[in-house]
Amino acid sequence: MAKSTSSFLGIVLSLGLICTGSGAILATVNNITYDLIVASQRAKVENALKIVLPDFDNPLLEDAFWVSLSEGDSLKVYPAKKNGEAVGFAVESNSHNGYSGEIKVIVGLDTQGKLINYRVLAHLETPGLGSKMEEWFRSDKNQHSVLGKDLSKGSLKVKHDKGDIDAITGATITSRAFLETLDRAYSAVSQNDWDASSCATNKEGGEK
Repeated sequence: MAKSTSSFLGIVLSLGLICTGSGAILATVNNITYDLIVASQRAKVENALKIVLPDFDNPLLEDAFWVSLSEGDSLKVYPAKKNGEAVGFAVESNSHNGYSGEIKVIVGLDTQGKLINYRVLAHLETPGLGSKMEEWFRSDKNQHSVLGKDLSKGSLKVKHDKGDIDAITGATITSRAFLETLDRAYSAVSQNDWDASSCATNKEGGEK
Protein backbone atom coordinates (compact mmCIF):
# COMPACT_ATOMS: atom_id res chain seq x y z
CA MET A 1 0.00 0.00 0.00
CA ALA A 2 2.85 2.36 0.90
CA LYS A 3 4.46 1.71 -2.46
CA SER A 4 1.20 2.46 -4.29
CA THR A 5 0.76 5.69 -2.35
CA SER A 6 4.34 6.71 -3.11
CA SER A 7 3.85 6.00 -6.83
CA PHE A 8 0.62 7.98 -6.86
CA LEU A 9 2.28 10.96 -5.18
CA GLY A 10 5.14 10.74 -7.64
CA ILE A 11 2.74 10.84 -10.57
CA VAL A 12 0.86 13.81 -9.07
CA LEU A 13 4.13 15.66 -8.46
CA SER A 14 5.34 14.95 -11.98
CA LEU A 15 2.07 16.14 -13.49
CA GLY A 16 2.21 19.27 -11.32
CA LEU A 17 5.72 20.08 -12.51
CA ILE A 18 4.74 19.45 -16.13
CA CYS A 19 1.68 21.71 -15.83
CA THR A 20 3.68 24.44 -14.13
CA GLY A 21 6.38 24.27 -16.77
CA SER A 22 3.89 24.22 -19.60
CA GLY A 23 2.06 27.19 -18.10
CA ALA A 24 5.28 29.19 -17.85
CA ILE A 25 6.18 28.37 -21.46
CA LEU A 26 2.72 29.33 -22.70
CA ALA A 27 2.82 32.59 -20.75
CA THR A 28 6.21 33.45 -22.25
CA VAL A 29 5.08 32.60 -25.78
CA ASN A 30 1.89 34.60 -25.27
CA ASN A 31 3.85 37.67 -24.17
CA ILE A 32 6.16 37.41 -27.16
CA THR A 33 3.37 36.88 -29.70
CA TYR A 34 1.24 39.63 -28.13
CA ASP A 35 3.99 42.19 -28.70
CA LEU A 36 4.44 40.95 -32.25
CA ILE A 37 0.69 41.14 -32.91
CA VAL A 38 0.47 44.68 -31.51
CA ALA A 39 3.46 45.77 -33.62
CA SER A 40 1.94 44.17 -36.71
CA GLN A 41 -1.41 45.89 -36.15
CA ARG A 42 0.30 49.24 -35.60
CA ALA A 43 2.27 48.86 -38.83
CA LYS A 44 -0.91 47.92 -40.69
CA VAL A 45 -2.67 51.06 -39.47
CA GLU A 46 0.33 53.26 -40.26
CA ASN A 47 0.48 51.93 -43.82
CA ALA A 48 -3.26 52.40 -44.24
CA LEU A 49 -3.07 56.01 -43.06
CA LYS A 50 -0.52 56.80 -45.76
CA ILE A 51 -2.84 55.33 -48.38
CA VAL A 52 -6.12 56.98 -47.36
CA LEU A 53 -4.86 60.49 -46.60
CA PRO A 54 -3.15 63.29 -48.54
CA ASP A 55 0.39 64.25 -47.59
CA PHE A 56 0.65 65.16 -43.89
CA ASP A 57 3.42 66.05 -41.47
CA ASN A 58 1.92 65.64 -37.99
CA PRO A 59 2.30 62.52 -35.78
CA LEU A 60 -1.07 60.94 -36.50
CA LEU A 61 -0.85 58.11 -33.98
CA GLU A 62 -0.09 60.56 -31.18
CA ASP A 63 -2.77 63.03 -32.31
CA ALA A 64 -5.52 60.40 -32.58
CA PHE A 65 -8.66 60.80 -30.50
CA TRP A 66 -11.99 59.06 -29.98
CA VAL A 67 -15.43 60.29 -31.01
CA SER A 68 -18.64 58.94 -29.49
CA LEU A 69 -21.45 58.15 -31.92
CA SER A 70 -25.17 58.32 -31.28
CA GLU A 71 -25.29 54.52 -31.53
CA GLY A 72 -23.39 54.35 -28.25
CA ASP A 73 -19.96 53.28 -29.47
CA SER A 74 -16.84 55.27 -30.40
CA LEU A 75 -14.57 55.51 -33.42
CA LYS A 76 -10.92 56.48 -33.53
CA VAL A 77 -10.12 59.57 -35.60
CA TYR A 78 -6.75 60.66 -36.93
CA PRO A 79 -6.59 64.39 -37.83
CA ALA A 80 -4.13 64.98 -40.67
CA LYS A 81 -2.29 68.30 -40.94
CA LYS A 82 0.23 69.83 -43.29
CA ASN A 83 2.19 72.85 -42.06
CA GLY A 84 -0.33 73.23 -39.26
CA GLU A 85 -3.37 73.25 -41.54
CA ALA A 86 -6.03 70.55 -41.56
CA VAL A 87 -5.93 68.48 -44.76
CA GLY A 88 -8.24 65.61 -43.82
CA PHE A 89 -9.24 62.92 -41.38
CA ALA A 90 -8.82 59.17 -41.23
CA VAL A 91 -11.33 57.16 -39.23
CA GLU A 92 -11.12 53.57 -38.02
CA SER A 93 -14.70 52.54 -38.73
CA ASN A 94 -16.58 49.26 -38.59
CA SER A 95 -19.87 47.48 -39.14
CA HIS A 96 -21.21 44.39 -37.38
CA ASN A 97 -23.65 43.75 -40.22
CA GLY A 98 -21.36 41.90 -42.58
CA TYR A 99 -22.47 38.54 -43.98
CA SER A 100 -19.98 36.73 -41.73
CA GLY A 101 -19.44 39.25 -38.97
CA GLU A 102 -17.58 42.48 -38.32
CA ILE A 103 -15.93 44.50 -41.07
CA LYS A 104 -13.20 46.97 -40.10
CA VAL A 105 -12.18 49.74 -42.48
CA ILE A 106 -9.99 52.81 -42.22
CA VAL A 107 -11.56 55.68 -44.15
CA GLY A 108 -9.87 58.84 -45.42
CA LEU A 109 -11.95 62.02 -45.79
CA ASP A 110 -10.99 65.52 -46.84
CA THR A 111 -12.05 68.54 -44.80
CA GLN A 112 -15.23 68.89 -46.89
CA GLY A 113 -16.44 65.35 -46.28
CA LYS A 114 -15.38 63.81 -49.60
CA LEU A 115 -14.02 60.27 -49.56
CA ILE A 116 -10.33 60.20 -50.46
CA ASN A 117 -9.66 56.50 -50.13
CA TYR A 118 -10.18 53.51 -47.85
CA ARG A 119 -8.43 50.38 -46.71
CA VAL A 120 -10.09 47.23 -45.36
CA LEU A 121 -8.34 46.26 -42.12
CA ALA A 122 -10.21 43.06 -41.23
CA HIS A 123 -13.20 40.99 -42.29
CA LEU A 124 -14.55 37.43 -42.36
CA GLU A 125 -16.51 37.71 -45.60
CA THR A 126 -16.74 34.95 -48.19
CA PRO A 127 -13.58 34.58 -50.34
CA GLY A 128 -14.29 35.51 -53.95
CA LEU A 129 -17.52 37.32 -53.03
CA GLY A 130 -17.62 39.71 -50.08
CA SER A 131 -13.83 39.69 -49.90
CA LYS A 132 -13.83 41.69 -53.16
CA MET A 133 -14.74 44.87 -51.26
CA GLU A 134 -11.09 45.92 -50.98
CA GLU A 135 -10.92 46.62 -54.70
CA TRP A 136 -14.54 46.60 -55.87
CA PHE A 137 -15.50 49.97 -54.42
CA ARG A 138 -12.51 51.79 -55.86
CA SER A 139 -12.95 50.32 -59.33
CA ASP A 140 -14.08 52.75 -62.04
CA LYS A 141 -16.09 50.01 -63.75
CA ASN A 142 -19.80 50.89 -64.07
CA GLN A 143 -20.86 52.50 -60.78
CA HIS A 144 -18.66 50.61 -58.36
CA SER A 145 -16.42 53.39 -57.10
CA VAL A 146 -17.07 55.38 -53.95
CA LEU A 147 -13.87 57.42 -54.26
CA GLY A 148 -14.59 61.13 -54.38
CA LYS A 149 -18.14 60.68 -53.09
CA ASP A 150 -19.39 63.61 -51.02
CA LEU A 151 -20.64 61.96 -47.83
CA SER A 152 -22.12 65.23 -46.62
CA LYS A 153 -24.90 64.74 -49.18
CA GLY A 154 -26.32 61.68 -47.46
CA SER A 155 -25.78 57.98 -46.83
CA LEU A 156 -24.33 55.81 -49.56
CA LYS A 157 -26.62 53.04 -50.72
CA VAL A 158 -26.50 50.17 -53.18
CA LYS A 159 -28.83 50.26 -56.16
CA HIS A 160 -30.99 47.54 -54.62
CA ASP A 161 -31.79 50.06 -51.87
CA LYS A 162 -32.46 52.87 -54.37
CA GLY A 163 -28.91 54.16 -54.18
CA ASP A 164 -26.36 54.66 -56.94
CA ILE A 165 -23.60 52.21 -55.99
CA ASP A 166 -23.23 48.82 -57.67
CA ALA A 167 -23.16 46.13 -55.00
CA ILE A 168 -20.62 43.34 -55.20
CA THR A 169 -22.13 40.62 -57.36
CA GLY A 170 -23.60 37.98 -55.05
CA ALA A 171 -22.66 39.91 -51.90
CA THR A 172 -25.28 42.60 -51.29
CA ILE A 173 -25.17 42.16 -47.52
CA THR A 174 -21.41 42.70 -47.48
CA SER A 175 -21.82 45.73 -49.73
CA ARG A 176 -24.37 47.32 -47.41
CA ALA A 177 -22.13 46.73 -44.40
CA PHE A 178 -19.12 48.19 -46.18
CA LEU A 179 -21.03 51.35 -47.11
CA GLU A 180 -22.19 51.57 -43.51
CA THR A 181 -18.55 51.82 -42.39
CA LEU A 182 -18.12 54.85 -44.66
CA ASP A 183 -21.25 56.56 -43.35
CA ARG A 184 -20.19 55.92 -39.76
CA ALA A 185 -16.77 57.39 -40.48
CA TYR A 186 -18.33 60.57 -41.83
CA SER A 187 -20.69 60.71 -38.88
CA ALA A 188 -17.73 60.65 -36.49
CA VAL A 189 -16.28 63.69 -38.23
CA SER A 190 -19.43 65.66 -39.02
CA GLN A 191 -21.36 65.52 -35.76
CA ASN A 192 -18.61 67.17 -33.75
CA ASP A 193 -17.91 70.88 -33.63
CA TRP A 194 -14.14 70.91 -33.91
CA ASP A 195 -11.34 70.99 -36.43
CA ALA A 196 -7.94 69.34 -36.61
CA SER A 197 -6.27 72.11 -34.61
CA SER A 198 -8.64 72.00 -31.63
CA CYS A 199 -9.03 68.39 -30.57
CA ALA A 200 -6.60 68.08 -27.66
CA THR A 201 -9.27 67.08 -25.11
CA ASN A 202 -10.34 64.13 -27.22
CA LYS A 203 -6.93 62.54 -27.66
CA GLU A 204 -6.47 58.88 -26.83
CA GLY A 205 -6.11 58.45 -23.11
CA GLY A 206 -8.11 61.61 -22.49
CA GLU A 207 -11.77 62.38 -22.82
CA LYS A 208 -13.81 59.93 -24.94
